[in-house]
Amino acid sequence: MNRTTPAGREQEARPAAGEKERETVPAKWGSADPRAAAALLAALLATLVFCAADVIARSYPFGPRTRSVNDLGNQYVPFHAHLWDLLHGRADGGLLVNWQSGYGSSFLPDLGTYVSSPFALLVAVFPRDEIDLAVYVITVLKTAVAGAAMAWLLMSLRRGRWWAAGLLGASYALCGWTLALAAFNPMWLDGLIALPLLCLVGEWATAGRHPVPGALVVALAWIANFYTAYMATLGAALVLLLRLALAELPWRRALAVAGRAAVTVTLGIGLAAPLVIVVYSGTKHAYPGREGHFAPVSTGDLLARLLPTTYSYGSPAVYVGITALVLALALPFHRRVPVRVRAGWTALVLAVALSLQWAPTSLAWHAFAVPNGSFYRQAFVLCALLVIAAWHALAYGLPDRRALGAAAVLLALIAAVASRSPLTRHHSHHTWPVVLLAVAGTLGGLALLGLRNARPALAGLAVALLIGAQFGESAATAAVATGTRLGQMDDYAPWGERQQKEADAVASADAWPAYRTEPGRDQTVANDPMLVGGQGSQYYSSLTADVLSRTLTALGDGWSSRGRSLQSLDNPVTDAVFSVGARVHNPPDPHQKWLPQGGGPSIVTREDVPPLVTVRPTAAHSTPASFGPSPYRNQELLLGARVYTLPRTTLSGARKGNADRGLLVDGAMRITARCRPGSSVFLWAPHFSGTAQLAGGERRLFRSDAKDTKIAAMQPLGRAGAAGQVRIRLEPDRLSHVPARGAVGCLDTARLRTAVQHLKSTGATKVTVSDGTVHAQLPAGSRGTAVVAVPRIAGWRCSAGGAEAPAGEFHGLIAVPLNGSATSLTCTFHPPGLRLGTAVGGASLLALVLIGAVPAVRRRSATRPGERTTTARTTTAH
Repeated sequence: MNRTTPAGREQEARPAAGEKERETVPAKWGSADPRAAAALLAALLATLVFCAADVIARSYPFGPRTRSVNDLGNQYVPFHAHLWDLLHGRADGGLLVNWQSGYGSSFLPDLGTYVSSPFALLVAVFPRDEIDLAVYVITVLKTAVAGAAMAWLLMSLRRGRWWAAGLLGASYALCGWTLALAAFNPMWLDGLIALPLLCLVGEWATAGRHPVPGALVVALAWIANFYTAYMATLGAALVLLLRLALAELPWRRALAVAGRAAVTVTLGIGLAAPLVIVVYSGTKHAYPGREGHFAPVSTGDLLARLLPTTYSYGSPAVYVGITALVLALALPFHRRVPVRVRAGWTALVLAVALSLQWAPTSLAWHAFAVPNGSFYRQAFVLCALLVIAAWHALAYGLPDRRALGAAAVLLALIAAVASRSPLTRHHSHHTWPVVLLAVAGTLGGLALLGLRNARPALAGLAVALLIGAQFGESAATAAVATGTRLGQMDDYAPWGERQQKEADAVASADAWPAYRTEPGRDQTVANDPMLVGGQGSQYYSSLTADVLSRTLTALGDGWSSRGRSLQSLDNPVTDAVFSVGARVHNPPDPHQKWLPQGGGPSIVTREDVPPLVTVRPTAAHSTPASFGPSPYRNQELLLGARVYTLPRTTLSGARKGNADRGLLVDGAMRITARCRPGSSVFLWAPHFSGTAQLAGGERRLFRSDAKDTKIAAMQPLGRAGAAGQVRIRLEPDRLSHVPARGAVGCLDTARLRTAVQHLKSTGATKVTVSDGTVHAQLPAGSRGTAVVAVPRIAGWRCSAGGAEAPAGEFHGLIAVPLNGSATSLTCTFHPPGLRLGTAVGGASLLALVLIGAVPAVRRRSATRPGERTTTARTTTAH
């Protein structure tokens, strides 16, 4: 009988003429909830397929091929390593400040971006040298939980076969978005988990149940990863709106449900505000990334990504498996499904698919911020909708031959259009055999299930075919993605002998905060300080501070990722400025075969440097804009002394090039100059790519690219000879540019030593550093400006001698005016947005407590009159 349930579910379908309505097939585990059985099956399948794919691909931890590509090796593994250190009390810094990266960076925004997921805490149970394994296990576990959550949701939306819900839950967990993007961006997997959970919150709101747990689920989702949680919240809102439309509720009741859901989501986000607002504030102070321009992919590429074993970083990864795809395609033609249900879910899937291809809606999906990288990070929402549509096609009863035939025709059309895409042509030897086998398994399994009076053996065979097809095609898709990704992106070795030697070398020299220890310019990953220890300038984050990036660039530092991945600057002047007293010199990473290989141990060099807090004679507050075009002169501004000679240079073999970049170099060339004998020779050529070698010196590698995604750092080339003649040979590996003037700097090391001794004599006598506090004892009568060798990122507040003093800026560093009376300096860090976030979180918590308490009070009040009446009657009877 058609009906509308109190929970607002859509109308049940009437059984076809002459048929009995099929009942839910219960889990044969006693009285166990079928939803639990479905969730367990989904989690098991997702885990087995994920690991099997890595076995096939011979990828870590099941083979010799690393899985640490791109940001996985550069960001996520190091951030998890830093979290491990924090949990074990071994990190320099705490929740507020990470003293190991970027000479002191705000950590709460990074925590909320990379490692705020509850799953990240599992790193604590692994050994430190198994950090790669810890991240892998967390990735697999998140994938499994996402599958379980989707299976539970499907069984909650409508009754059906538990094993089918488990199979489709695994299809969602192993969707193309997971295998192509999230497998090496594991923080995004929290959004994959959040989407079905938020849909369940919508179901609770519809039924008027669980307001407090619902808000807590929303809060946990936004804390775990607010970026994908935002997309998941939009997706869950669309699902809820469609469910309300299909339920045909009175408009007042529908508005009430929508209002309850909105309040629940608002309170949940409010509870997460202390972290979310801090992250949002951090993005406002971050160095601007690439300004991308959205361009939709072709229809052929879009449809190709529905098929197994296709891969592309820049197109929507919407593969969900042939079984789920066939069922979703069959839904519009499935006569046992009510017309409104068919039309509603089909329209929603198409609308979301189109929204991926339109610039305004793409921007809306990405929180109105152009993403640095793929424009299709929201594709997991479409994958979820395809799986839910497939579930509706199955839960109302198996599609008949007409519906399956129409689905097969549509699938053939998709394959025909996709065959013209380079994505299928590139992997044709994989794609088409896998597609054919998966289609055979899917249609064969569905056909066997559709047989009347089928024996249990045939039903078991049908289930085995469906699960086998899903297992095989998903494992193949994951293996192809792993191999292709490894060939297209930078990759890094897991923790091994090299990293251990680096860590040992750093530990042997570390004396923070007396001085900083740099883990070295010959880095293993972009976040070496977090991975192997020390306190360096190296730092790669989506939240790299604008002031840090611009300051280090002005000093001659190099970077990649358009300024968000800063390198180590091997320079004695900047080492003196930033109190780098020990520096590790590593041999080239043997994993990077393109580097000129050379063995040898990690060597530590030490320098006499000023303390972390120095006193400058004048109250000269300035901004990074006051820096000039020469990094040598900019270094002198920060040091407070003239130590460089900038000789005239002659460039032979160069041609006139770009006025901003310098002379054009397309072949071997020579730079000649004259320096004071014995002075240290440096080369600054930010747009040069290739090798540079001082006559008789060591060959140095410079890396930049023509797209300005990376620039090369200033490097030391050696010492000028007795005659002072300098000859530098440049061998570019691509079309490059070299500054026409100011490329060569000659450092007078004697002058540098004199400047260092002066800064030491007037600097702090003692410096202590805690999580977010720097405290320094100053010589009596100190006047001028106290300069803290820490980037002046937003959030620093200072006091001198106990009296509040403005935390100004001295060429990008913290600066505090001194009047001669203060003998101490204290600077504390307050993350921008934390105070507002805490206020919002507190208000949301209070509102949630009231929401939970008021119904309880009403229930107690309602029972009291009855209790009094009963007591009175008992007394009268006696």
